[in-house]
Amino acid sequence: MSLHTPGIKENVTSGTGEELREPPMYKVLLHNDDYTTMDFVVEILKAVFNKSTEDAIKIMLKVHVEGVGGCGIYTFEVAETKVKTVHVIAAEKGFPLKCTMEEE
Repeated sequence: MSLHTPGIKENVTSGTGEELREPPMYKVLLHNDDYTTMDFVVEILKAVFNKSTEDAIKIMLKVHVEGVGGCGIYTFEVAETKVKTVHVIAAEKGFPLKCTMEEE
C-alpha cells in the first residue's frame, strides 16, 4: 500500500537553506591515580556509564595499565553531566578520581 497520493509531489526543505549537522560528540575519560581503588572505578563505570561488570573491569584495567580509559562518547551536555557526577561521587567517597571529556 502506497502512502503517496498520485499527482502530488513532496518536497521537504529546512526553510533556512542550511544543512542540518550532527552535534559534536565528546569522549569521557577516566584517569589513573594512586589512591582510587579498582573496585570503586568498576562501580563508577557500572553506575554512571551503565557498563556491564565485564566491560567495567576491562575499562578499569585499561585505566590502571595505560593511565587513561574511555567510558563512552556522548553529546556535550551528557558528557559534562557524567564528568560532574563522577567527581561528586568520588569526592563523597574520598577518592581523587579524575574524569575529563574531550571532543571526539
